[in-house]
Amino acid sequence: MKLFSFLKPSPPMEEIPDEKAVNKGYKYWRWRTFYGMYIGYIFYYFSRKSFTFAMPSLIEDLGFTKGELGILASILSICYGASKFLSGVLSDRSNPRFFMGIGLILTGVLNICFGMSSSILFFALFWGLNGYFQGFGWPPCARLLTHWYSQKERGTWWGFWNTSHSVGGALIPLVAAFCAMMWGWRYAMYIPGGLCILAGLFVLNRLRDTPRSLGLPPIEKFKDDYPEEQKTEPETNQSAKDILFKHVLKNKFIWILAVAYFFVYVIRIAINDWSTLFLVEVKNYSLLAAGACVFWFEIGGIFGSLVAGWASDKIFKGRRGPINILFSLAVIFALGAFWASPAGVIVLDSVLMFVIGFLIFGPQMLIGMVAAELAGKKAAGSATGFVGLVAYIGAATAGWPLGMICQKFGWRGFFLSVGVCGVLSVLLLLPLWRVGGTHKHVEEKQLAEIEDDSAEPEPE
Repeated sequence: MKLFSFLKPSPPMEEIPDEKAVNKGYKYWRWRTFYGMYIGYIFYYFSRKSFTFAMPSLIEDLGFTKGELGILASILSICYGASKFLSGVLSDRSNPRFFMGIGLILTGVLNICFGMSSSILFFALFWGLNGYFQGFGWPPCARLLTHWYSQKERGTWWGFWNTSHSVGGALIPLVAAFCAMMWGWRYAMYIPGGLCILAGLFVLNRLRDTPRSLGLPPIEKFKDDYPEEQKTEPETNQSAKDILFKHVLKNKFIWILAVAYFFVYVIRIAINDWSTLFLVEVKNYSLLAAGACVFWFEIGGIFGSLVAGWASDKIFKGRRGPINILFSLAVIFALGAFWASPAGVIVLDSVLMFVIGFLIFGPQMLIGMVAAELAGKKAAGSATGFVGLVAYIGAATAGWPLGMICQKFGWRGFFLSVGVCGVLSVLLLLPLWRVGGTHKHVEEKQLAEIEDDSAEPEPE
């Protein structure tokens, strides 16, 4: 339809021949692209988490039960997980500028519609649609990160971008709680919704499509940094079906990553959602003290994302597998320490929450990146959308199923289940230890082997 033709990917322009102009163009557009999608994704969290701070007032003002509010939370997760997959497929055939910006505007509108409602039916409708359009945020970012940043540096840039999750998660409590306290719960939906509409307009202004759409060479050519799997990757137009099946569903490594992502998300959401209750019930903390401990989980996540991305670039030359495995293995021991630590030592529990956040946000970020890299630039959105769908099935598993385990077997059963998820994630990630890297890394390794062979003394 011509009405939606603006959503199509921008066509490539004739490549700029002037090397200085190319360098200047890349320097400008890489920073503009990064801060545009970084700020945009912060505000996606504003319209996703605002409901959390309206929940107490919904119980008090409208008489909703916790079960009814739990249904709304589940609707968001289900719609969001499905949308990450569907929008991921669509985003590979779309312009990320409009895809991300329009999605953010619509989530803002739906937050305002939610705030204007009083019926559980309309709450479910608007919150389900919000969950769907929430899925328009991540796949365009994956597409932009794979087109504008090369293999040997992408881990660092992706790590910085991933901190937008934690920044948004840390800011929305301040904004929504202040609005709810000053003007009532409806303004805890109105104000974040309005801010998201403005942020969506900002994204539309700041972002563009691929480097080739601006007359710049592909990032691999500009950086002379080609993936190990292939020296060139022609950016030909393919149908969404071809992209999905050829580059995603027929790739065994994508399936392994997706299942590992499931278990990583069980751990992440379990600690995020249940640790406050654990600290209150088992370690006898006040709600305020428990919240102070959990705060360090997000802070650890910021540092974990940065360190994981940097280490995968600098230490392992673009290979993400070793960091995924080492972090996932270490988080098992950190969870055990958190369970076994003595009650009442708030500094120790805060440190352990920081460590768990540091370790779990590494694979949480890098598994999505590996999926995008293995699928290739043309299928980055589809690959990250697919593994994201499976991840959010894991997030849903960390809710009611894990809650029933805790209810029946106690906190020992809870931590045993989460620990088993950690072990399974490590076992699944082991085959990907050597996957990835760059041609330069491979060539250096081969050269070193040749030099070692030439240095061996000839037999007498």
